[in-house]
Amino acid sequence: MSALSLNAIYLARQRIAGLVRTTPMEHSPSLSKRLGVAVYLKLESQQITGSFKLRGASNAIAQLDADKKAKGVVAASTGNHGRALAYAAAQLGVRAIICLSQLVPANKVQAIRDLGAEVCIVGHSQDDAQREAERIAAEHGATLLPPFDHPEIIAGQGTLGLEILEQLPQVAQVLVPLSGGGLFAGVALALKSANPAISLHGISMRRGAAMHASLFAGQPVEVPELSTLADSLGGGIGLDNQFTYSMTRELCDQVHLLDEASIAAGMRHAYRQERQVVEGAGAVGIAALLDGLIPARGPIVVVVSGRNVDIEQHLRVMNGADA
Repeated sequence: MSALSLNAIYLARQRIAGLVRTTPMEHSPSLSKRLGVAVYLKLESQQITGSFKLRGASNAIAQLDADKKAKGVVAASTGNHGRALAYAAAQLGVRAIICLSQLVPANKVQAIRDLGAEVCIVGHSQDDAQREAERIAAEHGATLLPPFDHPEIIAGQGTLGLEILEQLPQVAQVLVPLSGGGLFAGVALALKSANPAISLHGISMRRGAAMHASLFAGQPVEVPELSTLADSLGGGIGLDNQFTYSMTRELCDQVHLLDEASIAAGMRHAYRQERQVVEGAGAVGIAALLDGLIPARGPIVVVVSGRNVDIEQHLRVMNGADA
């Protein structure tokens, strides 16, 4: 099915057991009533660093030998990958350098610094940050750990898929936020390997959805990176993408794009109905259900991928603003 094996995901789970949380799967009465089928929220927003990214980061760093650990790791990030990598590196005493663009919210930048990582802010896009990370890796011998297009990152994210299967074996459809595709590829591989009949929906924002544009074009393409409530879904997939593009193309049943008002409505629903503080990228699955984009075939699992939202932005959205 894929160059990455299901066995790699099971090995990742053994490797990161003690480093990450098994996150809750909670039934949503409000969404279930709305759709007429059972809807569950996989609350990865309750992961230690506030997003699913800790799974892949922990797995990738745990793979390094002593020499590579001594030279440190470097990565580009829209925030959550950097936060996860900083946390995982600190647990293992490894130096971490995180490259961020100027679009990354200040709260995410500060959270990475608070975990002890070195922060480098450069350029106006994820691609600019990625080029700087590559330069640092080449000059200093640090291991470059990309946010998504890396087999150990994908395998780590795939452990979330294993948890879904164990917590709800009868799952029929799963909604996964889609950006670079690391989370989607890992989760989809785990689920489709167990039951090819499970439908996998990739959910993204309309403003700058690089994976969707690439799938439409039939190859990886660059798109302008635009400001969006779902800032964690920003950035390109890389023109030399090795893994996530082909895996997403193979395993994704449908991609859905959301406007900013819909994402804001998803965030408000998460807070008011589910009592969850969720960032824009984490709310896109809920938003897709509210917009009626998903057929009513259950049980449905919505991956709520992160909670690391700037609190002022969250307050504005809760008060009715869409940005």
